[in-house]
Amino acid sequence: MGFESVQVNNVVGRRMRARREELGWSQEKVGVLIGIDESSSRARISRYELGTHEPPVKTARLIADALNVPLAYLYCEDEDIATLLLKLRQLPEVLRGQVVREWQLQLV
Repeated sequence: MGFESVQVNNVVGRRMRARREELGWSQEKVGVLIGIDESSSRARISRYELGTHEPPVKTARLIADALNVPLAYLYCEDEDIATLLLKLRQLPEVLRGQVVREWQLQLV
């Protein structure tokens, strides 16, 4: 596996860590929130963040929910698009739909 594929594969870990630190949470807290036993939660989340292991999509969905980010954010390689995903997630659902419809009209 080359350097580039390691970087791409670790986008999930980098995003997880950045969001977790933004929230001021420990790796153990995230692990426990998604149902990992407290005794192994820190090690497991650490492996995901370091890119040693990639979480299965089901686990990534639990992590995204715990961190209050869309699942797509964890896999997004583009920083600008990732920022948009977070900002959209923070909007009330009704307003989010309006914003998306406006963007669609502008981008046609």
